[in-house]
Amino acid sequence: MYRHRALIVIIPLLLASACGALPFSSSPSGAAGHELVVAAAADLTPAFNEIGVLFEEQTGIKVVFNFGSTGQLAQQIERGAPFDLFYAANKSFIEALNDKGLVIADTMEVYAQGRITIWTRPDSPLQPARVEDLRDPVYRRIAIANPEHAPYGQAAKEALERAGVWDAVQPRLVFGENVAQTLTLADTGNVDAAIVALSLSVQSNGNWNLIPAELHPDHPLLQMAAVVAGTQREAEARQFIAFVNSAQGHAIMKKYGFILPGEIVSR
Repeated sequence: MYRHRALIVIIPLLLASACGALPFSSSPSGAAGHELVVAAAADLTPAFNEIGVLFEEQTGIKVVFNFGSTGQLAQQIERGAPFDLFYAANKSFIEALNDKGLVIADTMEVYAQGRITIWTRPDSPLQPARVEDLRDPVYRRIAIANPEHAPYGQAAKEALERAGVWDAVQPRLVFGENVAQTLTLADTGNVDAAIVALSLSVQSNGNWNLIPAELHPDHPLLQMAAVVAGTQREAEARQFIAFVNSAQGHAIMKKYGFILPGEIVSR
């Protein structure tokens, strides 16, 4: 069991709109309409908060992040949301948008692979080591991201199914709108345990254990980015992608537990 103590930065996501998006500006004084607007999966919150600050410092380009559920962000793009760039937690959503001509095809790129963990509060006597432990009714409420639209929820559901505990835990499940809100449900004591992103676990003050990737092979969390078609800031969007893929960007992504493109085994 590992314990990590650090500032939790994802709690404000509970205050996000019903669509699951939360604006973040690395320069609040920046003029609206001149920022690069990046729609990003909620598991990227801590990593991109750091990357965004460095990107602006080094390029002078102001960036705004809208963090939320990948599925909900994809729906917003389909409805014409003014995003310049989309960082999804599952490549299938980018591929589907490409089929509809809504992203620029030559910018589609897998930028990382995510992992999932079982998470509990640091003061909780419940510290599950394996997914199978969640079968115990002592875990009265268990949170996962909504598998209807959140890739981390889809991976969590598959892990529960392959561990043979889905039927036992299903009546006790609580769904977060995205994986960051799912962590907040556990951190605030509204549930006894949660299955969340490794990237959020490593910067939390909770106890967590990594879930084997073999338990969710159908949802390997291959995360893809693409520039949104029709953006007026294509050059800046391409510059941001390059920054995330730079040595500086990779160092930050690695810090939060992401598997980098050159290390990905399952595709």
